[in-house]
Amino acid sequence: MDPILSVVVRSLCVYLFMVIAIRLFGKNQLSQLNAGDVVLLLLISNAVQNAMVGPDTSLQGGLIAALVLFVANFILKRLMFSSSSFESFMEEDPVILIKDGVLDKQALNKVKITKDELEEAIREHGADKIENVKLSILEVDGNISVISEDEKNKQTRYSRIKRKNKRKYY
Repeated sequence: MDPILSVVVRSLCVYLFMVIAIRLFGKNQLSQLNAGDVVLLLLISNAVQNAMVGPDTSLQGGLIAALVLFVANFILKRLMFSSSSFESFMEEDPVILIKDGVLDKQALNKVKITKDELEEAIREHGADKIENVKLSILEVDGNISVISEDEKNKQTRYSRIKRKNKRKYY
């Protein structure tokens, strides 16, 4: 087999394996990285590097593997954009955690977020307690959005902080 074609096929196989593995083990498994997750990512990248390029450790082999990964990711995003059924397969729906100050314990159990973690998130958004939250949603990207009511002015305010370390759930 042609060495360039070999790198392309190997890279596509690894990419598809990783997408399926992340989907099976929970795509938001990687949304908040702790030390163990960082080590896991580094080890996975090291483990699959040889599977992608094989004996071709040249600059050309590495660039071809990277290009194939970028193209495969671009195609995956396009498929998700054009097909709602494929998108729903690849991404979970948002989950309502709090509605009108009432905590949904079943939803917390489903997404594996503790009450303390949720309270931390709502404090980050400026609400002091769960009862002041009109709506709290775990978004598809692992962030928690909070719509709260300002007690003094009785105004609704929405905040969504893009966290460096997103919340992890399985």
